Order: sequence, then structure tokens, then C-alpha cells
Amino acid sequence: MTPREDELRSGLSAYLSRQWSTETRVETISRIPGGASRETWRCAAFVGEERRGLVIRLDPETSLIDTDRATEYRAMDAAHRAGVPTPEPLFLEADLSWLGRPFSITSEITGCQASADAIPDAHRETMGRRKWTLLGEIAALDPLALGLADAMPATTVETCAMEQVDYWAGVIAADEIHPNPVAEAAVRWLRRNQPPAARKLSLVHGDYRTGNFLYTPDGEIAAILDWEMAHLGDPLEDLAWSLDPLWCWHNPARAGQLLPHTEAIRCWEAASGLKVDPAAFNWWRVFASLKGIGIWISSSEDYHNGTSKQPILAMAGWLMTDRQQRILADYLSPHSTRRFYEAKA
Repeated sequence: MTPREDELRSGLSAYLSRQWSTETRVETISRIPGGASRETWRCAAFVGEERRGLVIRLDPETSLIDTDRATEYRAMDAAHRAGVPTPEPLFLEADLSWLGRPFSITSEITGCQASADAIPDAHRETMGRRKWTLLGEIAALDPLALGLADAMPATTVETCAMEQVDYWAGVIAADEIHPNPVAEAAVRWLRRNQPPAARKLSLVHGDYRTGNFLYTPDGEIAAILDWEMAHLGDPLEDLAWSLDPLWCWHNPARAGQLLPHTEAIRCWEAASGLKVDPAAFNWWRVFASLKGIGIWISSSEDYHNGTSKQPILAMAGWLMTDRQQRILADYLSPHSTRRFYEAKA
């Protein structure tokens, strides 16, 4: 066990003993690889003689995206209470004296994996239908009834779209290390072609895609992960992000490598009770690629300036930026092959 692991094990043992009012021993702890927005660890804790698997998410020294840990935790807690499959949220802690950084703790879900490449072909369509049904169910939730008005920045159905454009345009302007004319063109287009008001305000997951959920060997989605970009907004934002061509990789006909695009949309509509307006959806698809560029630019800026030398930041910063710019340039072309109606072919 490294000094860092030993320090975390000791601090967590003391913290959990206090929280559960029972002597708790963290026996094992290990870093979960991957991910760039939180430092994530898995541990086995014994509460008396009962073993509990836990996942600890610590604020990192630097991150691919700058997000608020409390917002992430409260969004996941609200979704969990509403019946969305998520790890059970247990504790949110801001006191630095325990682990040296703020952190959150959830229950561990075992026997699952997240890799898109490992999904058996026999389960892809079933899993796809479940994936977009769950996203529709999230869109159908009433975020105010879940108490999220006090946990997230206020917005309205009329303003939420342009607030997101302004935010991500600001991220790009602040973090870019060279000009990004494709992103600048997209910002101009989005501002000139503002979408209609959202049909409703929803809890927007913010990064709903294949790779951000856990699934069992028989193809059941066990938990939606990575709520760090959650906010209130237009539910079409999540749908557009989930269908971005970036997540299709080598199989553009399959949304998220799982399901034909039109079938994914039908599942979402049935579960959400909402009908997708093609013009509004096209706007959100352009926005999704702009947001992607903002995320990848932020990661390359961190790597370039030496804030972090994590390989995932370098890969996201250069490989993903190039791919996302190509997608966005195609969207903005008058001869685009990526319009909503083309997915019906």
C-alpha cells in the first residue's frame, strides 16, 4: 500500500466510524483508473463485522472540466430517490481535515463494467432501448419536486439554451491555446438561430452516453454514473449529447454503438412524454458538439500548461478535439449529412 493509500485508508476509517457511530475499518483501497473530473477510489470497509463496498470521489488537483461536487452529489441523490438506477449516495463532505480534499461517498455496485467495447452484440439493442428509456424517464422528472431548485442555478425555459451557449463559449475563450474558428462559427450560428423555448425544465444529466453507465453480464443497466455536469435545462440537451456522432465511433448507424438513432429517439419520446421537434433538435446537436469542443479544449489547456500530465487529458485534448471539430463542421455545412431527418434512413 502506497503512502497515499495508507493515508486515505486511515482517514476514511476515522470518518466512517464517526458517521456510523460504530468502529469502521477500511481494509483495502485502490484507485479506479479512467475518468478525469474526479479522483475515484474503491474501498472495502468493515462496519463491525459487516463488509461494505464503497466508492470515494475526491476533488482533483485539476480536472478535465470544472464542476461542483455538491451539485453532482445532489443530482445523483435526487435521481436515486426518484428510482433512477444510480449508486446510493451516502455522504458529502467539505471538511478538509479528513482526507485533505472535499469528497463524496457512494455505495459500490459490483459485478458490472462500463466499457462500450465489451458489450456483447447480443445485448446491444436491448441495452440501447433501456438506455434511452432511462434518459426519457429522467427528462420526465419534476426537478422542483425533487428539491433541485435550491441545489442548481436557476434558469427558465426561455433562457436555458442561450445560457449554455454563453457558458461554453466562455470556457473556450478562457482555455483555448490557439484559435478555434470552427467553434467560433458554431457560436455565431447558435446565437443567430436560437431555438424555441424548452417544452419543460428537466434535470439534465450533462454527460449521458455509452461509457457512463454500469451494466451486468446479461446486459442490464445497473447504474447511471458521472453526474458532475448535471444542471436544470432543456431535456433535448441530454438527448442530443447522447446521440452525438462522437459516441458512435466506427459505427455511425448505431447511436452510442447500441441502437439505430430513430429507435433511440422513439424510446426517449415514449418514456419522456415529449415529442422531438426536428428544428430544435438540430440546434441542440450543433450545441452538443460545441460543448464537446469546450471540454476537450479545457483538457488540452491543462495538459499543455503542465497543470496535469494525465494521459487521458492529452488524448481528449487533441484526438477528441479534432474529431469533434470535423463533426461540427459537417453540421454547419449547407450540405450536412448529419441532420435529424437523415437518421431516419
